[in-house]
Amino acid sequence: MLTGMTTPVRCTECEGRGWKIVTRRGHMTASGLGLAASAQEDCLFCTGSPETQREGFSWTVRVLTENGEVAGPSGWSGFQATAMDELRTAMRAMPRETSIRGSIRHTCYDFGAGENAQAHRETFRAYVDPAGSVRFERVEK
Repeated sequence: MLTGMTTPVRCTECEGRGWKIVTRRGHMTASGLGLAASAQEDCLFCTGSPETQREGFSWTVRVLTENGEVAGPSGWSGFQATAMDELRTAMRAMPRETSIRGSIRHTCYDFGAGENAQAHRETFRAYVDPAGSVRFERVEK
């Protein structure tokens, strides 16, 4: 019998504020492979670490050089607004004379399908205007 499938289980990651469930798709896939005991468990409350999050926003600063682009500071957040704030802070911390651009990518993981079943989409591009303010442009689908 699967833990969480018939008996609610308190999540230890969020100190019991959420309940763990076995996602139906994960259970069906695992059952089909004869691995039902290893079906994906997900908490209904916490977002978890970037490795276990089902949705998040990664941000990256790219430094433009004569030889192309070089990766600068980067990070991850479960929330779009937090990612935008972190990107803005990182871009403002770069030296003024450095040519940079930033981007935010939205990532979704399919429940129970593992890390290979993920979709990335760039949602924002950022640049520093002549006044020193970071400006964001939404990237159309």
